[in-house]
Amino acid sequence: MTNFAICLEDVWLKYRVPEETIRSFKEFVIRRVRGTLGFKHFWALQGLNLEVAKGEVLGVVGRNGAGKTSLMKLISRVVRPTKGRVRVVGRVAPLLGLGAGFHDELTGRENIYLASAILGFSREDVSRRFERIVSFAELEDFIDRPLRTYSSGMRARLGFAVATDVPPDILILDEVLAVGDAPFQEKCKARIRQFRENGATVLVVSHHASTIQALCSRAILLDHGRLLFEGPVAETLRKYQDILAQPPMSAAAS
Repeated sequence: MTNFAICLEDVWLKYRVPEETIRSFKEFVIRRVRGTLGFKHFWALQGLNLEVAKGEVLGVVGRNGAGKTSLMKLISRVVRPTKGRVRVVGRVAPLLGLGAGFHDELTGRENIYLASAILGFSREDVSRRFERIVSFAELEDFIDRPLRTYSSGMRARLGFAVATDVPPDILILDEVLAVGDAPFQEKCKARIRQFRENGATVLVVSHHASTIQALCSRAILLDHGRLLFEGPVAETLRKYQDILAQPPMSAAAS
C-alpha cells in the first residue's frame, strides 16, 4: 500500500502557443494551410518532484504564471505531462476556477446535474443529494434561474457545493475560496477541515496568505514552473513575499 495520494516524478509540461495573435478560427485555418503559422514552446512546469501524503492539506503559492494551475490540471488528469510521471491515488474533485463544468445558459438546477455527471455521478444519485447541495450553496431562491444571472460569488458557492457534497479522496481548490462573503468562506473552510479529519487530501491554491495559514499543514512555492521551496506554511509564505518583492521576469520560450 502506498502512503501518498499524489506523486510527481521529474515532471515537465510544455505548451505550444502561436507566435502571433490569431483573431479568428478562419485566420488560423488559412495560415495553417499556407504554412505561415508559427509556434513557440513554453515550459509551464520544469522538473517537478513532489509527494503529497494521504490526508494532507497542501498549500500552493506563487505569483501569476508560476505554474500553479498547470500543476492542478496535471493532478486532475486534464492534461498529461510532456515528460515524467504523475501518480494519483483515489477520486479527484477539481475546482479549477469559478463554475468549472458549468454552462451559462442552463439553470442552476441543470448545472448541478451537468457538473455532477462530469464528476462521475449518476442522475439518480444527484437527485438524492440535490436538496442538500442547494441548501449548502444557499441558492434556494435562484436555483431555477440561468447561470448567466448569477454573481461570481453565487457561481463559486454552487461549484463548491457540487464538488464537495460527497467527500472526494482528493479535493483541488484553485482560488475558489477567494470569492464570496466571509460567512460562506468560513463554511467552506469548516467543510475542508472535516475532510481533513476524515482522511481526504486537499490542495489549496491561493494568493491569500490567511487562507493558506488557516487550512494548510504544509505549503510549496512555485516560480517560473519550478518548485522553489516546500516546507512549513509560515516559512513558505515568507519566501513567497520575498518573490513578490522582486521584479517579475519574463518566462523563457524554447
